[in-house]
Amino acid sequence: MFYILLKKMIKRELIEPILSEYPVISLAEMEGIRLMNRVDTKYTTSLPELPGLLKSLQTDYLVQEINGSLLNAYHTLYLDTYDRDMYMEHHNCRRLREKIRVRTYQDTQTVFLEVKAKNNKGRTKKRRLELPEIKDYKQKKAEDFLVRYAKYAPETLLPRLESRFYRITLVNRKKTERLTIDLNLSFFNPQDDAEKQLDDLVIVELKQEGHQPSFAKNILSDLKIRPIAISKYCLGTVMTVPDIKSNLFKEKIIQINKIRIKQHGTI
Repeated sequence: MFYILLKKMIKRELIEPILSEYPVISLAEMEGIRLMNRVDTKYTTSLPELPGLLKSLQTDYLVQEINGSLLNAYHTLYLDTYDRDMYMEHHNCRRLREKIRVRTYQDTQTVFLEVKAKNNKGRTKKRRLELPEIKDYKQKKAEDFLVRYAKYAPETLLPRLESRFYRITLVNRKKTERLTIDLNLSFFNPQDDAEKQLDDLVIVELKQEGHQPSFAKNILSDLKIRPIAISKYCLGTVMTVPDIKSNLFKEKIIQINKIRIKQHGTI
């Protein structure tokens, strides 16, 4: 059932003609711009605002192309403890926190076990290990990787949330920053078989080596698209886990729902 959500048609006719006017950059060329130690800034907007944003960014950005596609499909399995310690670290505004996930890049059929750690200066460091299949996060090689790089013991980790989405990846012409644009988001809670689709929401993430001037920041500000610090893992958890503690996310969820109301008139 959750797989079918990914197959729902997104409004390609609104997006692909604009993306086709961008200069392209290949996946191989993007390998040199991975920004594994970086500062991330997240923004949210609605799907109808996306064409205007993409047109405004055309002069300074290239778009990543994978196997002829400019819209790439992702599947992510988030791991957490029984008590959802990683979710609670984020909820409780812990500056030092971690996220562990298994991400499938569906256009290339590559799978990575990833550990993302945020330090007390707001920088995110990502380490990853390629796996043959998503289920191999339980194998010894993966467990050794987690023992080395994660603060949570492998045996304490459980599948807690799945997400699927399409991503547009832009890189500035100077190749000093990346901008990812995620749309057609779906979440699935495997414990309760709860699903939530947010195909009206767009999540934009600016990835930089540090806090510095950015053409994208200026465009987002001009379009009144404001930063909002909430991860897809936390958003999906709030949306699909009944009675989860979420009071410190309340204002952010209100802000996200206002964006969705703006599109639909109701939720």
